[in-house]
Amino acid sequence: MGSRPRFIDDLSGAAGAAPDAATPHLLDDTALLDHYSRTVIGALERVRQAVVYISVERHTPGDSHGRGTRGGTGSGFLFTPDGYLLTNSHVVHGATHIRVTLAEGATYDADLVGDDPSSDLAVLRIGSAEPLPHVDLGESSKLQVGQIAIAVGNPLGLAQTVTTGVISALGRSLRSNSGRMIYDVIQTDAALNPGNSGGPLINSAGQVIGVNTAIIPGAQAICFATAIDTAKWVIMQIFTHGRVRRAYIGVAGTTTPISRRVQRYFSLALVSGVHVMEVVKGSPAELGGLHTGDRIVAIDEQPVGDVDSLQRTLDASRIDRPVKVTILRGAQRLDLTVTPSEQAG
Repeated sequence: MGSRPRFIDDLSGAAGAAPDAATPHLLDDTALLDHYSRTVIGALERVRQAVVYISVERHTPGDSHGRGTRGGTGSGFLFTPDGYLLTNSHVVHGATHIRVTLAEGATYDADLVGDDPSSDLAVLRIGSAEPLPHVDLGESSKLQVGQIAIAVGNPLGLAQTVTTGVISALGRSLRSNSGRMIYDVIQTDAALNPGNSGGPLINSAGQVIGVNTAIIPGAQAICFATAIDTAKWVIMQIFTHGRVRRAYIGVAGTTTPISRRVQRYFSLALVSGVHVMEVVKGSPAELGGLHTGDRIVAIDEQPVGDVDSLQRTLDASRIDRPVKVTILRGAQRLDLTVTPSEQAG
């Protein structure tokens, strides 16, 4: 066998003799910590105890003796003191048994409260006689590209792993494993690995700004998180209906700026809109005349400045009801009529 790893705090042996009281500066680097380090450490202190490890079991087709089971792991975080927690849908979807382990080691069986593959989010609940540590949910609408982003989770089973970076871009769209589009996605270069899924992305104040969701295999430092404003809306839908009901028009888009010249020409109060990157064949959008390259700026006169506002505007009240979709197409401003259907579960 190889030699035993030597840990930083292993003081055994002659080279690691215990220091005496005359050298206290060797024990405490607090004075040497720079502002960035103190910021990261302070933010982590606000969330660390609320970040959980999730393990699941799923039935799989077995051999001639019957079905087998397959395990999986991921991350999550408590957002209420009475045991509600958030994670990714793909971590728990189809699970027959879900176990949650808290940072201090206690383990609980968890119930699935609601699952939304379209945003890759799921709400779980664990039972506890005592109030549980929980995070503070921030506002992703106030984020700026370049600000600090900190990811916490359990990559490859390594509990309470922390990575840092910045917000690389906002308003991304991402196709999930199920083929559905996830909107209002945050791009970050805070490193994520398998097992980080469902963990929190936090800002420098320790507020959760996103739910870590995906990476691009083979790429370097291109990672994604579902925005927390989307997550809060999903949570309320699940609490109210037990699921998320959405109107569906069948476009994939990304938030795009609108130039001042175009704003003035069309008398728009918006500084951005939704650039249509794909129109699903046979969808309500295609039937209503939307084209790739159009920029959506309003639904029924309600301004649509980004992908998140488009998704929020297409709520259950618009299912099977004609809506007016205002777009910019070249040098034209057009009003199209689209009748959304209910998005399949």
